[in-house]
Amino acid sequence: MLNRVVVAPSGFKESLSAQAAADAIAAGVRRVLPDAGIDRIPLVDGGEGTAVALAAATGGRLVALAATGPVGEPVGTHFALLGAGDTAVVEMAAVAGLSLVPRDLRDPGTTTTHGVGELIRAALDTGVRRVLVGCGDSGTSDGGAGALQALGARLLDADGFELPHGGRELNRLARIDASGLDARLRDTELLVACNPFNVLCGERGVARVFGPQKGATPAQVEELSAGLENWARVLVRDLGAVGTDLRHGPGTGASGGLGAGLAAVGARLLPRFDVLLDHLDLDARLARADLVLTAEGALDHQTPRGKVPAEVARRAKLYGRPVLALAGTLGEGAHEVPGVDACHGIMPAPMALADALLRASELLTDATERALRMILLGSRLPGQAAVPAADVPTPGMPAPEAPAADVSGTQRPSSVR
Repeated sequence: MLNRVVVAPSGFKESLSAQAAADAIAAGVRRVLPDAGIDRIPLVDGGEGTAVALAAATGGRLVALAATGPVGEPVGTHFALLGAGDTAVVEMAAVAGLSLVPRDLRDPGTTTTHGVGELIRAALDTGVRRVLVGCGDSGTSDGGAGALQALGARLLDADGFELPHGGRELNRLARIDASGLDARLRDTELLVACNPFNVLCGERGVARVFGPQKGATPAQVEELSAGLENWARVLVRDLGAVGTDLRHGPGTGASGGLGAGLAAVGARLLPRFDVLLDHLDLDARLARADLVLTAEGALDHQTPRGKVPAEVARRAKLYGRPVLALAGTLGEGAHEVPGVDACHGIMPAPMALADALLRASELLTDATERALRMILLGSRLPGQAAVPAADVPTPGMPAPEAPAADVSGTQRPSSVR
């Protein structure tokens, strides 16, 4: 029997948090395997939900406050203090995320990370010695310029006037005055959890790869790319950011270039899963699973480049665990994600994007049920002999193949209309 099912999804952008996705998948599992043990592990990648998840995992707490949002207006936001008390988690998406940018205002040439710097300052006010900044789901492309301004740096044009917000303005940057930069940064460990595949400049630079998703036209993409090239040059010259390749270094393009801006003031850019998943004991929990279910909004050729399903599949395969990935959409390369044994789209029929976003939880639950019933049907075909249930494996040791399962009952009617 499938006795132990691990549910380890990411969130679905602008639709479901990782926790909501895990709950929806678990509901689908319950319809087919009512007696199975379900281990829900909502996974964060530095984007939406990171602060909440890490506060919960460590027995910490959230600190609520107001800060400057991505379009320059105040927004209600938060950062987390982890249970040990010496580390704060600043989630950039909670103050500068794409979901906070109204659709009619989506212009990455004008949006700002100013609020991220305000959250870092507020975290420093609590006396923590370490600040972890989670990057992901950003609505900005200003290279972290706004964050540095909030931390006390002055970004000046050729006439000595301070630049307004937005990545578009970086083309006019002539000099950075760092004399007012918050002195506490020198005595604080500043870590950035980021996707190492994201770089600041070049053909795979962040403006070209992600600018269109944030509302940039082709002309704006080129304008933003040129601004980030200038930003990297001035950062190196005026802040002495030597020894770090701010243009092409791993993670420098994280969250519209926030990685590069923070690296220039001493932050360490680290692969996000190495930093975030250690708090969740993920490997040991995967090792105990008979089946692993993961999910994200879109499964495609980008998934192996630092997305949650690819990381879950990689780790699950260390213990020989089968992996099923569910996705809002299946794009080119969806069937080629290493470690994913099968994938299944949650859309049963064409529908408007607004409807799909609104009904994402329902669609994900129904899709989980359909996929599991297909798995169980396959286990009952002639020649598919059942195998004895496996003992709980030890992490790091090879694991036997998950047993076949049998289930009785009939397909319940789908709620999809």
